[in-house]
Amino acid sequence: MPSRMTIKRIGILTGGGDAPGINAVIRAAVKVAIRDYGLSVIGFEDGFGGLVEGRCRELTLQNVVGILPRGGTILGTTNRDNPFHYPVTQNGQTVFMDVSEKALQNLSQQKVDALIVIGGDGSLKIAYEFYNRYQFPVVGVPKTIDNDLSATDQTFGFDTAVATATDAIDKLHTTAESHHRIMVLEVMGRYAGWIALYAGVAGGADVILIPEIEFSISKVCDKLRERYEQGKKFSIVVVAEGAKPKGGELVVRRVVKESFEQIRLGGIGDFVAQKIEQALNIETRVTILGHLQRGGSPTAFDRILSTRLGGAAVNIVMDGRFGEMVCLRTPHIASVPLIEAVGQMRRVPLGCDLVRVARQMGISFGD
Repeated sequence: MPSRMTIKRIGILTGGGDAPGINAVIRAAVKVAIRDYGLSVIGFEDGFGGLVEGRCRELTLQNVVGILPRGGTILGTTNRDNPFHYPVTQNGQTVFMDVSEKALQNLSQQKVDALIVIGGDGSLKIAYEFYNRYQFPVVGVPKTIDNDLSATDQTFGFDTAVATATDAIDKLHTTAESHHRIMVLEVMGRYAGWIALYAGVAGGADVILIPEIEFSISKVCDKLRERYEQGKKFSIVVVAEGAKPKGGELVVRRVVKESFEQIRLGGIGDFVAQKIEQALNIETRVTILGHLQRGGSPTAFDRILSTRLGGAAVNIVMDGRFGEMVCLRTPHIASVPLIEAVGQMRRVPLGCDLVRVARQMGISFGD
């Protein structure tokens, strides 16, 4: 492993879905690397695909001017190009091959002494594989709007996604009340209900359906019927994309074999709305927030968290602590082994205070 004295050049890549705050991580890492340590920095384009294909560019102080408030990632990203399971066209057909040694050769050719990988569980598993198989110096930075990485108190991008979803609920309230409708909002989160829970509580939802609690449509309708009997002629239902009814299955939009996340969830909002309208005979409309949750300028919280994580990633590289991921251990930034970071999904604990208080205030979880 290289030491502080031998590290001259670091690489950065962003993998998986984009999230508000990635550019703030890149900016902090580049500034700390160049200003404090005198390193050069290279960015690989479009995630691990750029690493495999050798697509990269120098990152200078000038390159990161003005990117702090920008959403997305200036390097581009993808959730499809796993070097250990890489799509290659042969005889007109797509086959999957291990091309990780080619990626390793590109790192050597670009004289990269250590690699910072900004990504979610899929990207960080790949980062760990590079470290474990080839002993290449890697440091991870946790990134996902879903907030489902167990080794950090919170991931950057989550706060912005919650703010976006909360704003949507606020807007749905006014139109729901005007037309005496039930509004169903479907939000992201995969198999964890953090966005739905936080946005639902912040936005004053009446029903919140999350993957951690299987729901009964009859229980949901009981809550909505109760509101109407009390003279409240509108209701807001927030449903996470990974929620499912008791004894039922996940609603899957499609399957993408070459993606880190092969199952694409989506459509549970339509399912819930249809069942509610059939049971209550009340006009019910659906809004699927979708990728709006990934976009836009990061909140102040996410900008600060991203900046702290990006700077800490470079400091950990220079300390020679490879195979680790920087993380938030409130109020401090710390690090944990990558294998711990990707070992378990962080889901909403059913006994957490927010779920308890939500129940006490009359919010239904459909159980």
